[in-house]
Amino acid sequence: MIEVAVRSAVPVTLLGAGACRAEDLEAALAIAPVLVAADGGATTALAHGLSPVAVVGDLDSVGPETLAALPDARVLRIAEQETTDFDKGLCSIEAPLVLGVGFLGDRLDHELAAMSVLVRRGRPCLLIGPWDVVFAAPPRLRIALAAGTRVSLFPLAEVSGRSHGLLWPIDGIEFGATRRAGTSNQALGEVRLEMDAPGMLVLLPREALAVAVEALLAPD
Repeated sequence: MIEVAVRSAVPVTLLGAGACRAEDLEAALAIAPVLVAADGGATTALAHGLSPVAVVGDLDSVGPETLAALPDARVLRIAEQETTDFDKGLCSIEAPLVLGVGFLGDRLDHELAAMSVLVRRGRPCLLIGPWDVVFAAPPRLRIALAAGTRVSLFPLAEVSGRSHGLLWPIDGIEFGATRRAGTSNQALGEVRLEMDAPGMLVLLPREALAVAVEALLAPD
């Protein structure tokens, strides 16, 4: 079991070593002001003039000079190689929501691994990329989207559910990684989803970040 390095009453930003636009990092920190670095994300943080409160990972991408430049950060080294640095970082945080930056928009294998973790761990986490935001669908979701907003549903397990406010309702559809996906649906306005089991990813345009965060933080 991975030790909890950061407990926070407010959302936390988890910074990875992948592609990271300054505007995405700034947007994340405006919502989730506590910064944790996943391994090489510590170097990215320094490059942006930021000091994370903790650095978590196997630390194979962090040099001693980087750690020396972060004397106040808690360093949690997790040597095992069975989980990714994103997985290690996510499991080391207790917070109402984690915003992940630096995990999308770079290597496809890293992106797929991160999205798999979203579903497998089931923790409240949203990944921010240059074009999309993605999160695992909770059992119930109510999100105030503008009419015409792209809503893609991508299953990583066999799952079904119901919807209100989608151009093409999902009721009665058996989704699955080898069955059917729900790409490029559209919101008619507010969207409500009910999922019968874990395993569904929700992908929205980057512009929907604020309403997605509001929906994920809303009481169940």
